Amino acid sequence: MSTGRKADRCVCHLPSDGCFLIASLFRQVFPLFHALGANGLLLEYEDMFPYDGHLRLLRAKHAYSPPEIKEILHLATLNELEVIPLVQTFGHMEFVLKHEALAHLREVALFPNTLNPHEAESLALVGAMISQVMELHPGARWLHVGCDEVYYLGEGEASRRWLQQEHNTKARLCLSHMKAVARHVLARHPTTTPLVWDDMLRAIPEDQLSASGVPQLVEPVLWDYGADLDIHGKGLLMEKYRKCGFLRLWAASAFKGATGASQALPPIEHHLRNNLQWLQVAASGPADMLQGIVLTGWQRYDHFSVLCELLPVGIPSLAVCLQSLLHGGFAEDVKARVENFLGISSLEITDFTSEAAGSFPGSDILVLVMHVALHLRSSVDALLERDRYVTGWFSPYHRGRKSIHPVMVQHIQPQALSLLARWSTLGQELEASLHRVFYPDAVEEWLEENVRPSLRRLQALVQDLREAAGPSLSPSPHSGQDS
Repeated sequence: MSTGRKADRCVCHLPSDGCFLIASLFRQVFPLFHALGANGLLLEYEDMFPYDGHLRLLRAKHAYSPPEIKEILHLATLNELEVIPLVQTFGHMEFVLKHEALAHLREVALFPNTLNPHEAESLALVGAMISQVMELHPGARWLHVGCDEVYYLGEGEASRRWLQQEHNTKARLCLSHMKAVARHVLARHPTTTPLVWDDMLRAIPEDQLSASGVPQLVEPVLWDYGADLDIHGKGLLMEKYRKCGFLRLWAASAFKGATGASQALPPIEHHLRNNLQWLQVAASGPADMLQGIVLTGWQRYDHFSVLCELLPVGIPSLAVCLQSLLHGGFAEDVKARVENFLGISSLEITDFTSEAAGSFPGSDILVLVMHVALHLRSSVDALLERDRYVTGWFSPYHRGRKSIHPVMVQHIQPQALSLLARWSTLGQELEASLHRVFYPDAVEEWLEENVRPSLRRLQALVQDLREAAGPSLSPSPHSGQDS
């Protein structure tokens, strides 16, 4: 697979989403990012940033300290990774607007997604957030101010009244807030260029975009994570933005976090195709217009959703995408380079049949997560829903009445105890590995979502067996560890 063009600036997106890496881990992953071809980082701290003063309530329990932020930035510099901080200022404000003290600044009272652009206090709030972030990122050439997926915009009471006035539209309302935020940034940090996600701009007519003044203030980041994105359509969109006055654009692909809200393993082939198609988009447009590509790596779809692919699990996908962007395709020599970087003997991009450990940071987590994602639930389902002894002699009807033929205990109990022992041990190994990478609340959440429900089903079966058999139940000598 070859595209004929290579990416010059590759920026790895690291969102916190309440699940940032333990700060010390960046010492291990940044050298790998650099070796793979990345030369930038888009750091989306969200509630992991050490907001202070009246913004202190935004901090997560395990938020970084200012010295930790400085250490992360120092490590990035050592590895030639230019940092672009990201501060949400319009949509995806859940981590801010979920707090009761700030709920009055929601566009719609029921939903914490979107900031009310009519309130002067709203701009003051995002201005204070920007100031604190920029204080710890002096000299940043770019600041990403978000502005994507501004759901419910125009549906608040103030917006409804405003939209009743002649010539007022949702597009104008959106552009007005973007412009206010961008001007705020440039007034205080004139050498810093604001970036915005482009989805709220796509449908706005050229004349409105041109007249708004926004193209002179920001650089849009065109994002599309599909494996079959419309290459021609993206070229037309780039041309539209050029005509509106935007001098520079960015692209945004994905290496994980874009194919399912509860996805545990990233489909590498999907993300490879997505990134290669962005190379084709770049090749079809003006050579000097695209500044670079951001490889997004979402860990949640929004602040309230479950965790999707964890960073260690996504590193092979990131490696494949970065090397393909760097070399203009994914030929056999590029595949060999990726395998060498990761310490993997044979990399599979179409499925997850290979469970051999690599030597990259978090490779042990990938192997354990792969076991869980591919086999835990299916093995428990096989016993509880398809085993002929369980379905025929210890169904929910029998379990509810604690009734079982004594002979059937000897058919069911050994494999139930063996399965429980196997998965309990693996769960403990995974928990220990996760604690070396993530903070405790993220570890607890991932295990509670992906491991413990299946273990509880097994434990309940074993307990029901005990109660049904009564004193006559004696463990088989080959039954494995009891729970």
